[in-house]
Amino acid sequence: MIRIRGRVPRRVLALGLPTVWGAVAVTYKLTCPLAQQNGFEARLATSAVFFAVGTGLILHVRQALLRELRQIRQVAGAAQSALLRPLPPRVDGLNIAAAQLSADRGASVGGDLYEVIATEHGVRVVMGDVRGHGLSALGTVAAVLGSFREAVHDEPELGCVLRRLERALSRHLRQRDREEDPVAEDFVTVLLLEIRHDGALYALNCGHPWPYLLSGTRVDPLTRADPLPPLGPFPLPPELPPMHCGSLLPDETLVLHTDGAEDARDAHGRFFSLSGALAKAVGETPQAVLGSVFAGLLRHAAGAPADDIALLVLRNDRQLQRTSGARGTARPATSQPQPTTHL
Repeated sequence: MIRIRGRVPRRVLALGLPTVWGAVAVTYKLTCPLAQQNGFEARLATSAVFFAVGTGLILHVRQALLRELRQIRQVAGAAQSALLRPLPPRVDGLNIAAAQLSADRGASVGGDLYEVIATEHGVRVVMGDVRGHGLSALGTVAAVLGSFREAVHDEPELGCVLRRLERALSRHLRQRDREEDPVAEDFVTVLLLEIRHDGALYALNCGHPWPYLLSGTRVDPLTRADPLPPLGPFPLPPELPPMHCGSLLPDETLVLHTDGAEDARDAHGRFFSLSGALAKAVGETPQAVLGSVFAGLLRHAAGAPADDIALLVLRNDRQLQRTSGARGTARPATSQPQPTTHL
């Protein structure tokens, strides 16, 4: 009852003030003798009264709209915080750090998504980027993340997880198009990783940037194979064998990112060197890597990136298990890359 009583006077005030101002202007025009005169001074006074009333109305409407926009942004920010819930610092021996920087700084809402979940099949990771950013991207983020969180436990094959994401996205887009104006060529880039208990790495990539592998003093892309097209415009191929990308060995780090990290430009139009920033943070903890890269990004873009940016850092802190085989390092897969379609 207290909350309801607090709202009623605010609504009455919001409707009453414009009415009172309008009534004052009409009353002045009809009853004030000065308003009936045609002299210069009388017209000047009448104009001043109507200008003051009009300015007051405009300021009142502007304030009401700003207040409503702040409330919408607060709700949207809370919704995204629930969707992109904070990741645990450790998952099955992996040290983790993740964060997102939205291009819509006022709303603090972006179209990037990520999640890390330990399953009986290994640690499964998703990093995605919804076309566009801001409030309109939240529904798509919710559809993809919700499907991933269920599918990773149900599906033994990584390809089946990706098909579940595709179906969830298709349902969401069909529903949205029925309720709103259709959005042309809406899509989501998605990277799926599976890190097995022995460190073996498997991946499926739909139009997303490949992560960087930090090993010793080296910073290299995990692989240079061509990805599949993004989810949305084209159906997935009939066969979806995951790509074997070597192993994530103890003390090695993977850095997943969205394309906003490498597309950020400075005042002269130069792109941000993500690999260069990572080279300066080799050997650091995931939290330190995250802080160093974001600090460099903000300096490079003068605090105003043009696109959403998300980073997810995973470091293998598991103890090395000695086997009879030779110790290898994560290297690009030797299997044939999937063909890509340029959008």
